Amino acid sequence: MPMKLPGGWLAPLAAITMLGVVPPGEGHGPTRQKVVEKITIDAPAAAVWGRIRNFDALKDWHPAIAESPASQGNTVGSVRSLKLHGGGELTETLEGYDDAAMKYSYRAKDGGALPVTNYTSAITVTASGNQSVVEWRGAFYRGYPQNDPPPDRNDEAALKAITGVYQSGLANLKKLAEAK
Repeated sequence: MPMKLPGGWLAPLAAITMLGVVPPGEGHGPTRQKVVEKITIDAPAAAVWGRIRNFDALKDWHPAIAESPASQGNTVGSVRSLKLHGGGELTETLEGYDDAAMKYSYRAKDGGALPVTNYTSAITVTASGNQSVVEWRGAFYRGYPQNDPPPDRNDEAALKAITGVYQSGLANLKKLAEAK
């Protein structure tokens, strides 16, 4: 048998319940997305780190990058201006740099060639015997922050773009580092 509430409680309880219920998919923004890609490279960590350690060196190992000058080198706050082969640009700021730990982190300015916003990323090289493991991770929101994003700026497009950037970069880094 259903429980009866005291007469004065029923209407306010119903109103509060109705106000607090939000249909699924309504009333919230996008979900933060994450991508983590790792690759094992048959080369010592110091040699691999030597290829990627400079914030302005992305053009030297990522096949999509034509230019990657950085305003202050590896100094936190340095701004890297990426120009892509075939057009498109990105601006990134170095947020953390640890040469001894072989890692750095950066943040991309919203807009640019990727369908993402609030993008942060880190790349780390770790020794594994005579090999190295490179991990590239990022977190971001889709390029269209409102509900019902267009297909080229939704979660799937953002995940696909960042995954593609990381996979193609790491594959080329492996090829370069393992070349005899």
